[in-house]
Amino acid sequence: MQYGRLFLIPSPLGEGELDWVIPSHVRQCIANLAFFVVEHPKTARRFLTQISLQRPIQDIVFQTLDKHTPANELETLLEPIYAGDDLGLLSEAGCPAIADPGANLVRIAHEKQIQVVPLVGPSSILLALMASGLNGQYFSFHGYLPIDKVSCIEKIAKIESASLKYNQTQIFIETPYRNKKLFELLITHCQGKTRLCIASNLTLPNEVIKTRTIKDWQVNLPDFEKKPTVFLLHCY
Repeated sequence: MQYGRLFLIPSPLGEGELDWVIPSHVRQCIANLAFFVVEHPKTARRFLTQISLQRPIQDIVFQTLDKHTPANELETLLEPIYAGDDLGLLSEAGCPAIADPGANLVRIAHEKQIQVVPLVGPSSILLALMASGLNGQYFSFHGYLPIDKVSCIEKIAKIESASLKYNQTQIFIETPYRNKKLFELLITHCQGKTRLCIASNLTLPNEVIKTRTIKDWQVNLPDFEKKPTVFLLHCY
């Protein structure tokens, strides 16, 4: 029997107009799928109810993949593909496998010679880089910085040094309720000439994207508390 395919499905970055971020041909592809691997089934169902599905939502099979999923259970998530059905890997927000636990499932799919099909949709990391005005030729993504204050300060120093040495944009994210604490460390410990972009609520009606020097940020504090935010730093 021929294997099914693994479709990588982006989802909106927040509540908003679906047509704005998910192309019609992607929605048509999603509508035909009966099997999904998701991080949170409740959120996935909410998203899929906005799609003109080819079957009732209660007939769709959801399997969960999150940071707690044991590595030895990953391959079992691909069982629909082995039976000849297509499977959708649905991100919680944005693109699957980018700062997302789905990356390991995609790796196994390649090892098993399963066709992987990425679909078009929003990536907060790439959208922020595009709009930042910082170096888009050379960049590094760090995910979340350390929670511990001392470790975080050390990490900030390292990535600022790397940015200066390699002319490289440094990209990182934070849990929304810790945005303010991270920002305070950045404006306290980075050089005044270093540029920092703050990109919040991307693709949403209240989207904010601003790039300023650390010196300028020190007198122009942003209002981004509890808002999903991407930070981009460039020192040159």
